[in-house]
Amino acid sequence: MRIANVLRLGVKELWGLARDPLMLVLIVYSFTISIYTASKAIPETLNNAVLSIVDEDHSPLSARIATSFYPPYFVVPRLISPGEMDSRMDAGLDTFALDIPPNFQRDLLAERTPTIQLNVDATRMTQAFNGAGYIQIIVTDEIAKFIDRYRGVTAPPVELTLRARFNQELNKAWFGSINNVISAITMLSIVLTGAALIREREHGTIEHLLVMPVTPFEIMLSKIWSMGLVVFVASAFSLICVVQGLLSVPVQGSVALFLLGAALQIFATTCMGIFLATAAGSMPQFGLLLMLFLLPLQMLSGATTPRESMPEIIQNIMLAAPNTHFVILAQSVLFRGAGLDIVWPQLLALIFIGSILFYFSLQRFRQFLR
Repeated sequence: MRIANVLRLGVKELWGLARDPLMLVLIVYSFTISIYTASKAIPETLNNAVLSIVDEDHSPLSARIATSFYPPYFVVPRLISPGEMDSRMDAGLDTFALDIPPNFQRDLLAERTPTIQLNVDATRMTQAFNGAGYIQIIVTDEIAKFIDRYRGVTAPPVELTLRARFNQELNKAWFGSINNVISAITMLSIVLTGAALIREREHGTIEHLLVMPVTPFEIMLSKIWSMGLVVFVASAFSLICVVQGLLSVPVQGSVALFLLGAALQIFATTCMGIFLATAAGSMPQFGLLLMLFLLPLQMLSGATTPRESMPEIIQNIMLAAPNTHFVILAQSVLFRGAGLDIVWPQLLALIFIGSILFYFSLQRFRQFLR
């Protein structure tokens, strides 16, 4: 291997990327706007849910229930008629519609066990699931206080002291922004490297490289370092300027240690991108392969759902994926302030998996050039 060839070929890849405006827009969006929106619009958070109430009882208890819903979880409830309930739900204007039947307070005081109907727009799945639980707790609590004729707080026999570590404000935006940086590193490193190789094939420049005094190892290594450098610089900028600067999200651990793990992750995923590009015949096929590989990698890595909640066989299979170890490392360092003495197994796993991916990608790349 000649280092000069690797450097010159890598610079050529960077110039090729600079002349691709769509890729540049994708990079900028993924590490800026996408990070910001992920911190502000987290789907599992119940925020300003639309609730309408049909009050057919018009009693002090029904008025008490209607006034117990307020921001930020719910917008101020809208009082509607029974005929409006179904039409508003069909039009998607309401996520929840609470129907308090006639004589509800009288039947409750007479111990007749009345019922309240709650209609939920289940197409808004996450908000509907969380919101139904919130509404049930609020209604039950207000009814219990009404029956007891006392709104004060009863002292429990045991006091539970809550100590929130690593995120004392329980701010879900902290998790959303950092987690999106982790996901963008995996996605962009695969996309950029694979697209660079397919672009060579579609433009016919791969044949020009074959007649030059360069080896497949040099060509592959140039694509890895050039595209990896772009993702590495973009991720560092996003973490420091967007996450810590614009969003004011505190990072508990060492940014340098996180970037070391990111570099190893980028090495492994760029090799994966080359492997997928050699298996695809065109850019549309490469996009289909990305859907097949990238979605399971992201969803089952533990970035969005804790690995402990997955079946054990899935947890064991995903140990072969590099971003599983990267997610563990990144969350340990950035959220919990872990040091090298904690995350060294993940660093070794990334080196091992990256080396294996590099070997198989190189073999596949040599067959691709024949």
